[in-house]
Amino acid sequence: MKRKEKDLLGERSVGNEFLYGIQTLRAVENFDLSGIKLGKYGEIVDAFTIVKQAAALANRDTGMLTDEISNAICFACEEIRQGHCYEHFPVDMMQGGAGTSTNMNVNEVIANIALENMGSKRGDYERCHPNNHVNMSQSTNDAYPTAIKIALIFAKNPLIEELKGLIEAFQSKAEEFKNVLKIGRTQLQDAVPMTLGQTFSAYATTLSEEIDRIEKNAELFLEVNMGGTAIGTGINSSLRYREKVIQHLASISGLPIVGATDLVEATQDTGSFIMFSSAIKRIAIKLSKICNDLRLLSSGPRAGFNEINLPPAQPGSSIMPGKVNPVIPEAVNQIAFKVIGNDLTVNMAAEAGQLELNAFEPVIVFSLFDSIHLLTKGIKMLRQKCIRGITANSEHCLDTFRNSIGLVTALCPTLGYDQCSSLAKEAQRSNESIYELVLKYDLMPQVELDKILEPANLTQQQS
Repeated sequence: MKRKEKDLLGERSVGNEFLYGIQTLRAVENFDLSGIKLGKYGEIVDAFTIVKQAAALANRDTGMLTDEISNAICFACEEIRQGHCYEHFPVDMMQGGAGTSTNMNVNEVIANIALENMGSKRGDYERCHPNNHVNMSQSTNDAYPTAIKIALIFAKNPLIEELKGLIEAFQSKAEEFKNVLKIGRTQLQDAVPMTLGQTFSAYATTLSEEIDRIEKNAELFLEVNMGGTAIGTGINSSLRYREKVIQHLASISGLPIVGATDLVEATQDTGSFIMFSSAIKRIAIKLSKICNDLRLLSSGPRAGFNEINLPPAQPGSSIMPGKVNPVIPEAVNQIAFKVIGNDLTVNMAAEAGQLELNAFEPVIVFSLFDSIHLLTKGIKMLRQKCIRGITANSEHCLDTFRNSIGLVTALCPTLGYDQCSSLAKEAQRSNESIYELVLKYDLMPQVELDKILEPANLTQQQS
């Protein structure tokens, strides 16, 4: 069965099985672009229902909505947040119109659920209209960014939890490998001794720094422009509504949301999205660098570094038998490339805003949520399928440690830079160890040499 609905452009038939209406139908036909539908991002849909519920309650408080309609809208919002209706949000994440298609998709679904709750049929908009009632005292230009900010605050939490899990996995490996001596490298050349545990501890530390950064940047989302409507002047809404809607937003979301002091500025500003995107990009870059290290350290097994073994995930070649590739770190590298590209998209879209509104917020939103979801999944994969199963080639690490020319650096305070440079040059030419050469030329007593070259003295700062 179909029902007739009309809008500015005319009349269309909408399948009665759909909770959305004519404006969503047009959006689906117009924007078949990314193939990623709004319903994929449940946190965005849920955040919109928080905004719509808060608006309905504020409009009731100010006498603009009857209790019956307000209650029905609130029922619909709570029903959607149960997660049963996401298939009724089919608009493409890539869309023109500054998010109007998304906003109307939400308005229409809420209106039709509310109508059924009131005992009416879908599409009977005289009783509960998507624009007149669900969108009352709002514009896409304040409802859309407010919902997105709330959604991003919620979406960051799974990412942070996965990041914490990865940090713990690195810390566990740092403890496991704390006595595995190896040679550190700078510019891919032998440098000075360290432990493999220190390598993994550094990974844990560098990622730990990012949790606070994400949290701090997400705090910018707590300031919203609700009540500003179209361009921030608050047309078709009242000051009392503005106060009430902020109160209800904070109550329903459980977040300390506040209204922006300058709604005209807040309606056109995308600075908070830029800052948050940069924090996501930082994580991606750090993860990619770590994965570069893991691929290098596990390279070989005969002609590479071969200091660690990554757990095998799948056969590595269709032609070379026995080859196993570092496919999990490689996948995370590629996620990082995509996130970095998404950040550039966010920056370009933010810069392209004009006058009182940025029309390109949909691609900002799509890019941010794509990055968050990719990173969340990638971090989980890296922890489960790679980091937890890493083992150390301790004997090989010890051999390179003992034979490294980099040991000579520890002798500089005693023998001097010039003498040590000569030792390093001869060791490289003769293939003798630094240890052997110091004793050969009687440069210091063996007891003193052994003390200087004790692992603890080489890998830890002395008091």
